[in-house]
Amino acid sequence: MADKPFAPAAARNADAILRVLQSAFAEVGSVLEIGSGTGQHAVHFARAMPWLRWQCSDVPAHLPGIQAWLDEAALPNTPPALALDVRDAWPPLQVDAVFSANTLHIMHPAEVEACLLGMAQVLAPEAAVVIYGPFKKDGAHTAPSNAAFEQRLQAEDPGRGIRDMADIDAVLARLDLARCDTVAMPANNHCLIWRRAAR
Repeated sequence: MADKPFAPAAARNADAILRVLQSAFAEVGSVLEIGSGTGQHAVHFARAMPWLRWQCSDVPAHLPGIQAWLDEAALPNTPPALALDVRDAWPPLQVDAVFSANTLHIMHPAEVEACLLGMAQVLAPEAAVVIYGPFKKDGAHTAPSNAAFEQRLQAEDPGRGIRDMADIDAVLARLDLARCDTVAMPANNHCLIWRRAAR
């Protein structure tokens, strides 16, 4: 078994995110997590919400670490993690919801759009999307710490950056998803929630 990776930030924010998801996903049966990272969130959320089938996904390099967390937890509602590069073909599945945490700011703009529009391939007619992380609002950072964080991101890779809430809204509107809630979170992050009515 691969060694379990560990991200301190994922441990710190898991309970705060869980409180949002327990409401947002109260009537959801299946979730695709895009960019499961270490796998910590998946185990924490799937254990607390046993009514959900929590499907992890990430680029292939991260799958062994994710699977180590899933294997150790041995939960009945966490199938094996799937390989997903948002720029390529998506797995053939349909889910009621998508969740992603701390992913959009490490993607380039074209990857962000590919990720958001790619959701159309997996989302059921009635769908919910929850994305957690730092965001800009009306073109401005919501805290000085986020501005400093973006400077560090772009020093590493100029294509990275904190995305504006309105820009995400505009892309998801093309999938008939409308933002229904914006939840302020610790450390100047937000959970943004979109829903689509039945077609």
